[in-house]
Amino acid sequence: MKYVDVNAHLHTPYSFSAFENVSQALDMAAEEGVKVVGINDFYSLDGYREWSEECGRRHLFPLFNIEFISLNVEDQAAGVRVNDPNNPGRTYLSGKGLDYPVTLKGREAQLLADVKAESNAQVGRMCEKLNAHLDSIGAGFRISFAEVEKTLTRGSIRERHLAKAVRLSVEQRCSSESDRRALYEKIFSGKALKSDPSDAAAVENEIRGNLLKAGGAAFVPEDPKAFLPMETVQQIITAAGGIPTYPFLADDAKGNFTDFEEDLQKCADILKKRGIRSCEFITTRNTTAVLEKYAGYLVDEGFVVTFGSEHNTPALEPIRLRTRDSQDLSDRLKEINWRGACLVAAHQNGLKTFEEGEEIITKAITK
Repeated sequence: MKYVDVNAHLHTPYSFSAFENVSQALDMAAEEGVKVVGINDFYSLDGYREWSEECGRRHLFPLFNIEFISLNVEDQAAGVRVNDPNNPGRTYLSGKGLDYPVTLKGREAQLLADVKAESNAQVGRMCEKLNAHLDSIGAGFRISFAEVEKTLTRGSIRERHLAKAVRLSVEQRCSSESDRRALYEKIFSGKALKSDPSDAAAVENEIRGNLLKAGGAAFVPEDPKAFLPMETVQQIITAAGGIPTYPFLADDAKGNFTDFEEDLQKCADILKKRGIRSCEFITTRNTTAVLEKYAGYLVDEGFVVTFGSEHNTPALEPIRLRTRDSQDLSDRLKEINWRGACLVAAHQNGLKTFEEGEEIITKAITK
């Protein structure tokens, strides 16, 4: 059977994204034959209206999702790495199939607004340190936080926006490659730029790694206020009409798993106890074999499973999903993703079954 292609996890410029705008993302999806697409921004529902309208114009089916970084204090105390390999207890959670039009209100809406404001404020503190560094080395330019917010974002400001602003400032000041390399070396405190200066994504990653991450001149540790308890995030997602969803890291490039995920049966049991019955994978991270093993097991255990690509770095990759070792998903993985998308679509429309979701999607994507 031929299954409809789905990408259930895409970041947009409403957080940080490889895409210049929503239209670019959805034009690419349409061109690549990806008919079901899920917006999945950090701490933001702001893109839902545009996502819905632009999907309608292209006969694509929209899924309405959100992403949080939460903290599980029990795992933190035990030193358990969950799905952030560097920070025990820190746990990424998505919400799938939220209400649209948005229904979130009251306490939960305020909690979401507060955590988004704190996330933005942390990047603001980083911008202050970045400017102090640029002044100290005589870079000849500064980064205006207000200008970054106005010209590069749709309300959610990430450290990647600062990296992009630095790259744009260097390019504005230096017309030749040699001048750009010299200025980057100055900004990196004597460390040469490794990337081709014309490779925007690679340059921004170097800026971020050298200046904004731990050990960098502009690094600012995240305030604990930026991480809501895992249970609170689940409450916000549920109040917004969504399905709390655990994003698996699964195998890294060396075949390693986090403490939480290495024993799949134990991991699934803990997720169930925590009230989570939906999972997702970013397929380019993993091998086909691991995805089939993990996703297949979780489906058998009654989890809703979906796949996506994120697109939350500067690199503009295809929207049609692939794995770390294959340019396409296997038929088994496509089936899992399609079934998961249909279940999310059903939930999103106040229904329950795969068949109901399949009918809704099929109607929307049929021209």
